[in-house]
Amino acid sequence: MNKRVSYYSFLLLFILCFFKLNAQTKKTTAKQLLSEIETEFNVSFSYADQSLSGVEVFIDLNNKNLQSILEEIEQTTSLQFNKIDNTFYSVTQKDQQLNLSLQELEEVVINHYLTSGIKKHNSGSISITPSKFGILPGLTEADILQTIQALPGIVSVDETVSNINIRGGTHDQNLLLYEGIKMYQTGHFFGLISAFNSQLTQHVTVTKNGTSAKYGDGISSVVSMQLSDKIQENNEFGAAINLVSASVFTKLPLSKNTEIQLAARRSITDMINTPTYNQYFERVFQDTDLTNTEDAATSKNENFYFYDTAIKFLYDISSKDKLRFNFLNIYNDLEYNEEATINTNNEASVSHLSQQNIASGLSYHRQWNDKINTLTQLYYSNYNLDATNYDILNNQRLVQENNVLDAGLKFQLNYQLNSTINLDAGLQISEVGISNLEDVNNPLFKSYIKRVIRTYSSFLETEIKSKDKSAFLKFGLRYNYIPKFKTHLIEPRLQLSKAFLKHFRAEILAEIKSQTTSQIIDLQKDFLGIEKRRWVLSNNTTIPILKSKQLSFGLTYNKNKLLLSAEAYIKKVNGITTRSQGFQNQYQFVNAIGNYQIHGFDVLINKQFKHVSTWLSYTNSTNRYFFKDLNNSSKFANNFDITHVIDFGSTITFDQLKVALGVNWHSGRPFTSINNNSTSNTIVYNTPNDSRNKSYLRSDLSATYNFLIGKSNAEVGASIWNIFNKSNVLNTYYTTTDNNINKVEHQSLGLTPNVSFKVRF
Repeated sequence: MNKRVSYYSFLLLFILCFFKLNAQTKKTTAKQLLSEIETEFNVSFSYADQSLSGVEVFIDLNNKNLQSILEEIEQTTSLQFNKIDNTFYSVTQKDQQLNLSLQELEEVVINHYLTSGIKKHNSGSISITPSKFGILPGLTEADILQTIQALPGIVSVDETVSNINIRGGTHDQNLLLYEGIKMYQTGHFFGLISAFNSQLTQHVTVTKNGTSAKYGDGISSVVSMQLSDKIQENNEFGAAINLVSASVFTKLPLSKNTEIQLAARRSITDMINTPTYNQYFERVFQDTDLTNTEDAATSKNENFYFYDTAIKFLYDISSKDKLRFNFLNIYNDLEYNEEATINTNNEASVSHLSQQNIASGLSYHRQWNDKINTLTQLYYSNYNLDATNYDILNNQRLVQENNVLDAGLKFQLNYQLNSTINLDAGLQISEVGISNLEDVNNPLFKSYIKRVIRTYSSFLETEIKSKDKSAFLKFGLRYNYIPKFKTHLIEPRLQLSKAFLKHFRAEILAEIKSQTTSQIIDLQKDFLGIEKRRWVLSNNTTIPILKSKQLSFGLTYNKNKLLLSAEAYIKKVNGITTRSQGFQNQYQFVNAIGNYQIHGFDVLINKQFKHVSTWLSYTNSTNRYFFKDLNNSSKFANNFDITHVIDFGSTITFDQLKVALGVNWHSGRPFTSINNNSTSNTIVYNTPNDSRNKSYLRSDLSATYNFLIGKSNAEVGASIWNIFNKSNVLNTYYTTTDNNINKVEHQSLGLTPNVSFKVRF
């Protein structure tokens, strides 16, 4: 390894000296040159791939500043650079300025947020570009939903991507959009892996507050995922494998104006038993029907796998008309055989759990002129959770189903009044139907409930920015009408930011939002105890419409690759139910309606050196429930109240090698203790959430190395989650079994290794 590095170092030095002595100008493609400039001057370019297609550049970078280099490129090519801020430029062909002007990305305030590929915008939102993603501790790949948990104010109380808590909210309060389509399933392996393949995903935007008025639903956050929308000239293929799954993807231009993008991923866990799978299995299935054995004579043999497939078809009808079709299929499947000897007879059964989300959409974009463009989208999302659970010892079969059907039409109009004022308006019609089935054979019982809600929405939003880009204002109103409840909802949204004293920026974000879908838990053992949450619709009585109000103020200092950021916020959510919060105490079987209010602040320090990026973030928050009919009408700690969170991370990049080390610590999650009056079969609880688990502490390490296989780019990676195998208690509750009170403690993932290999050609 050292000899090889020395050899390449000598070869590189020789080549540099040769060109220094014999040539002041080199010939390269514009795309390659811009990539070199990004690295050399710590800037970022946004461009359509075809803007650079076939463009060759003859230029020397030595002893020149950034401005002179860009001017020389403009003089010798058809490219034009538009400065957004000191670190961000958009790139277009000079003859394409008219058609692309309305698609300019919003201004980037912070270009390198935590690591490369993560940026913060003047709207307060944070974007992630998986293809430019650097590295984070514990991750060798850009797992989308694991990555966003590195951002301040975002945590998962149980380490899963299917239970992400953003500023105190439950996971169902996050709106996850795939190409504008709402997704109801977000994880593989029942929450340990993101269900969205990062190989095709080009852009992810996370908004915690100040959401655009074009978005309804998602009272805690919006996570929007977009695939590449540009037709490229050349074919692109890629493949990857790790100790859990294998995946492939391709981008195939079918003609000058058509392209198809394909991606597929499947687990290898049903074929190969790896250390990673063993740790995942132990974490996910603890205290579920799969691991709980009531009788020593019972044995179980599981078979688990997952897959996802994605398709996008691009058709540029003309230079002004674009048609896009998307399809995504996400699937989890668990099956286990159960055998037992009862009264000398051998009994056997097969229990099964499957989870699937299919999404598809057809969109049409029209650029009418240099000021007006429209977007029309038809979409469909279907989620199914099915379980058949056999209890041999009690001769019982339980069938449970949860089905969601979400379809709608969106229309959006954008009008660029001038270089500083932009207007957005739109309409949306959506219809959501959710059904729940329970069928028991012993004793005979069957329940089927289905609800449907149609919502008509419209929005109007204006964006104003100063000519020098120092000030930004976006204000919008969203109007929702729900005929079933004869309910009118008006939701204002605000984003305001202002740069001052050259390196400072202040921002104010505010929003009012609502949503009619939520997840509840009827019984902790539902759906085999593995995926026990089910989607339901508001009925405006026992399950109200969720409504939230949020306000935040932030201050940022950014100079010489030093970022200091602080944001204070307050949020209140009305209409929550006890069943949506997952209580495992005296309120587990109580139906009550209340609210929660959280206030807190996030602080981030991020310093970049030549090869090192280091950050430290701290979150402090207080999250309290209020249920008028519970706890003597007194407030008490939220189930997701994590008072203190500290994240430290550091990444080192040296040529093709990247290394990341991180430490995650947070205070313990609340739980309800029991008092001395409890008996062998009766639990008497103290005040709700009066106790806390011990603090959580985890250290992670990861590394990747890039190299060439022929002309193909390859990457090998390795990671260790929880290096020191620290045992963390994620949740605590009490049960009664055989006249005994049992204290149950859910444990976190132990030391979990993973290795990966990727290649692109």
